[in-house]
Amino acid sequence: MATSGSSSYEIEKLQKGCYYEWMILQAKHIVDLKEALTSQQSNKNDHKLGELVGEIVDDFQKYTKRRSELSHQSCSSYFAPSWNSSLENGLLWMGGSRPSSFIRVIYAMCGSQTETQLSQYLFIKIDENIHENHGDGSMSQLTSTQLWQINELHMKVIKEEDKISKKAASLQEDAADMPIAVTAYATDLVEAGVAVEDALDKHEECMAVLMVEADKLRFETLRKIVEVVTPVQAAEFLLAKKRLYVSLHEWGRVREERRFGCVRADDAAAARGGAGKSNGSATR
Repeated sequence: MATSGSSSYEIEKLQKGCYYEWMILQAKHIVDLKEALTSQQSNKNDHKLGELVGEIVDDFQKYTKRRSELSHQSCSSYFAPSWNSSLENGLLWMGGSRPSSFIRVIYAMCGSQTETQLSQYLFIKIDENIHENHGDGSMSQLTSTQLWQINELHMKVIKEEDKISKKAASLQEDAADMPIAVTAYATDLVEAGVAVEDALDKHEECMAVLMVEADKLRFETLRKIVEVVTPVQAAEFLLAKKRLYVSLHEWGRVREERRFGCVRADDAAAARGGAGKSNGSATR
């Protein structure tokens, strides 16, 4: 996996381009899902909604496949992407979201929609002209069988996440072992540099394998969730998940703009203060 500086830069450009293409597709998915859910409330066409859900799942599989291809050329960028904000990078697990977080979105939706339904029920008792907005088969209407299946999936996914995390921890420990640690005391810097490069290349190759494994788990988790729920529930889930994904990117961007704006203001103030002191000393 050894790459020159220029080729590494080109690979990162491809990885960044792949990410932004995915973000554009995410925005399109959000629009498509909103329109399909609105349309489904009037015509109850679950088949058409199911087709859209299937297309979105296929798009995610294509995205993970492309990431896999690019990670085998260079995977380091995926673990702290330059195209992400600090907020997003702080939430990363193996170059992406935790698969278990997909299921936590479902739990959050179940809770919030149940609370909304209770509020609507209380208002309906006061004013019979108020109607429920939930369509048939929404997330608040998960059956006991569905909840059991989702809970079983959640536990399995957490176990798989732990396995991958332990492998990653083991690789980090190996990176501190020979030959990297020994080269700190090496007298032949050229030979030591070659040994370090070889060790780091091997480490990056192993991390790329783990990232692909994590992407497969992400995809399989998404696919199994869609199998358990109805087309309406799947569309609601995908819409919520994508909104969260896009919102995190936007929140991170806004926070960084605000933070860097403050830093630039502080630097400018410090520069003005330094200039003032310099002028003062010059006049003495």
